Amino acid sequence: MVLRLGLALPQMRQYDIGKDVPDVARTAENIGYDSLWVFERALFPEPPSQGLYGLEGLPWPDHYRHVAEPLVTLTLAAAVTSRARLGTSLIAPLHVPFQLAKSLASLDAASGGRVVAGLGTGWSLDEYAAAAVRPFEERGQVLEELIGVCRAVWGPDPVSYDGRLTKITSAVVGPKPRRPIPILLSGSTARARRRLVDHADGWLPVGLGVDELATQWRQLRALAAERRHIRPLRSVLRINVQYRSKAYEGADRHPFQGNADQLTEDLAAHAAIGLDEIFLDLQYGLRDAEELKDVAAEVYASARAAGV
Repeated sequence: MVLRLGLALPQMRQYDIGKDVPDVARTAENIGYDSLWVFERALFPEPPSQGLYGLEGLPWPDHYRHVAEPLVTLTLAAAVTSRARLGTSLIAPLHVPFQLAKSLASLDAASGGRVVAGLGTGWSLDEYAAAAVRPFEERGQVLEELIGVCRAVWGPDPVSYDGRLTKITSAVVGPKPRRPIPILLSGSTARARRRLVDHADGWLPVGLGVDELATQWRQLRALAAERRHIRPLRSVLRINVQYRSKAYEGADRHPFQGNADQLTEDLAAHAAIGLDEIFLDLQYGLRDAEELKDVAAEVYASARAAGV
């Protein structure tokens, strides 16, 4: 089976969100990309309370200074496409559960059943201080409640839910999604993997390297079998790409760093793990939407020509 390929939509400050998001989304679908994705970065603290990913001394990248709101971005893409699935990589505890559940259901209904809800807990204490519904220490509990609220709101009426954050006694809530919206989680720790297997439909990791990724994927599938997960787990890998027009030379090249041919080699190696889909975030180092479209077309053509 040919690997499904997705593309991250432009959300950075070098892009005109209102013009470039629809343009890139439409072009990507015409190229052949199977899905379009957004991620979430709420703010850029100056100075930050912690380093990038919570690691002391690691600076935040400058492109995080301007990241468009993900659901607005995805709605712009939904309006000009008809086939590509619409995926999120959201920091769940920054959202009121009921409101997010209804927003995702409305987008799914409007797009003809194309939404994929990728959810995580994030790592930035500054973002939690500004926007979270509960403290950082309760992030896992909030994520679990949000999933429960989504399942309830997306299900049949009357809807009821009794949680710490959300109380729905009995209500009609519409619109409903066109079909059950798949929920993907990152599952990077043992506890998170159990949550994924017990409450979600699939895995949404960020690039870890082939060996580590393969190990975690085996562990997840074994845990799913042990806990009798009803359906096969989906897997969608997010890759932050460092594209360059010329080949990267030297033994210190990292995966997904280099030109289209080198990126294709990396895609082939990761596809061999048995993942369902990989989506590429190419937007970081590119000048504008025209370059993003050109690179997206080049990479897609190279991968398909290589049988990936």
